Amino acid sequence: MTVLDKVAPEGSKAGERVSPRPTFRHRLSRWDVKVSPYLYIAPFFVLFGIVGLFPLLYTAYVSMFKWEAGADHPDFLGIGNYTELFADTQFWNALVNTISIFLLSSIPQLVIAILLAALLGARLRGATGWRVGILLPYAASLVAIGIIFANLFGPKYGLINGVLQTFGLDPIQWQANRFASHVAIAIMVNWRWTGYNALIVLAAMQAIPKELHEAALIDGAGTWRRFWNVTLPLLRPTLIFITITSTIGGLQIFTEPKLFDAMPGSNNGGSTNQFQTVTLYLYQTAFQNADLGYASAIAWVLFLIIVLIALANYFLTSRIASTPAVKVKKK
Repeated sequence: MTVLDKVAPEGSKAGERVSPRPTFRHRLSRWDVKVSPYLYIAPFFVLFGIVGLFPLLYTAYVSMFKWEAGADHPDFLGIGNYTELFADTQFWNALVNTISIFLLSSIPQLVIAILLAALLGARLRGATGWRVGILLPYAASLVAIGIIFANLFGPKYGLINGVLQTFGLDPIQWQANRFASHVAIAIMVNWRWTGYNALIVLAAMQAIPKELHEAALIDGAGTWRRFWNVTLPLLRPTLIFITITSTIGGLQIFTEPKLFDAMPGSNNGGSTNQFQTVTLYLYQTAFQNADLGYASAIAWVLFLIIVLIALANYFLTSRIASTPAVKVKKK
């Protein structure tokens, strides 16, 4: 007779194997294995709920009221703020300005980042120094960058207009002219972010297997042909990532247009709102006009626009990623 037979409970058959009763430590170990992964990721969700989800939902709640700063009893409006917003010409002007600045900054930024990454990937002397150098604008203070560029594009004493006048050209009203102000702000954005994106593209380039380039070289492909048919197709996931992040950041642009007009009292998008963005309009509505309900409606509409564009980019990314990157011809 075995030990298990001796401790077998009543009603069990003789010789039947009975599992020993788990101890407290064994049960605790099982719970540890099951619960520990959730505890490890819990801090992120707790912080996200406090500083992300709750403010988002509370902003949606505030947007349903005529809520002015200091008001004891805000008036419920339902979708009244949204109805007023869609008929607000200043909001549509700010949205057009935002999209214009975004397009003028993101497209050249992507092209220049690819070219810089290709140059940094070549065998250059002091390659590490060049890589650190193009990252310095990203590490610089954004306030300092805004003040410097506001003076560079100054209408009277700016360096850019001074150079133009040296060559006999008329000065450009960088701050008064709508399109010129968009170009100037886009240059500020490109100067800060192009180097950062170039390093991301460079890392993706260095991850491409060298065998593909060697095979293309054996087939007689030149430098440009290899770059166009081998490098660029394999960079598509990285380029799509940069496009999505620049889209989200570009639609929320605030500091550059805020600091572009250096004149006191005119830093909300120009004298005629020629470079006022959606976030600048939101700032003006909330903190200067003290209309928190209307500002919350602006914030939620901007959030929905960003979500829609992000979803469009996601489906576009999935469609492009499902196609083969490089096609190999069989001889």
